[in-house]
Amino acid sequence: MIRTLGVLGFLLVLEAAGRLGLIEALPPVSVVLVTAAGLAVDGSFLSDVGATLSACAAGLLIAVVTAVPAGLLLGTVPAVERSVRPLVEFLRPIPSLSLIPLAMFLWTDSHDAKIALIVYTCSWPLLINTMYGLADVDPIAKDTLRGFGFGPMAVLWRVSLPSTAPFIATGVRIAVSVTLIVAVSVELLAGGGGGIGAYLVQAGSANRVDRMLAATVWAGALGLAANALFTAAERRLLRWRWAT
Repeated sequence: MIRTLGVLGFLLVLEAAGRLGLIEALPPVSVVLVTAAGLAVDGSFLSDVGATLSACAAGLLIAVVTAVPAGLLLGTVPAVERSVRPLVEFLRPIPSLSLIPLAMFLWTDSHDAKIALIVYTCSWPLLINTMYGLADVDPIAKDTLRGFGFGPMAVLWRVSLPSTAPFIATGVRIAVSVTLIVAVSVELLAGGGGGIGAYLVQAGSANRVDRMLAATVWAGALGLAANALFTAAERRLLRWRWAT
């Protein structure tokens, strides 16, 4: 209830600012919301949304398939982790947006460049969370299975993976929110290829601030929906974690 009142109060302040002209060129919230409702049946905008979401889904899937196994390898083989750690610490702080020119040079297709940057950005939370999860596994549980004659793969499957699953799920949720940010940013800077970012550029070129803000509202709503969807999936798949 309090959260709803806070959002409504914020919207009312923006509505008043738009009506009174306190913020230059800012349309009232009511106008933006009406425009956003119209975009829901705009075929061109829906096509752009599909282009953004398809890139997000492809990039996230590739990141999960590559980063999680890499994290398992680094987390279970200390020698490999020590040899790779300097490279990881060097690459991880590099902002993904600074790599857009390089990505556009390597991949002439903006869609491929977008997916590549999404994979790069999303791999870090998945990799690091997987490694942290493995480091948090109870050593007594692993020693117990080894004492009963279980091999390394059996210990990984029966103890390490279940214990690491919540950390991996957290990494996926972080990556989900990041995918939309990276995708729209690449579309804004690279142009072409469709997407919400490309729609924002077109709306800005036409001086349609209401459409720009309406598209931004939809981008935020999609991010909230994706986070809620993955949170619900995490609660369902990892009931034992949420029950404790």
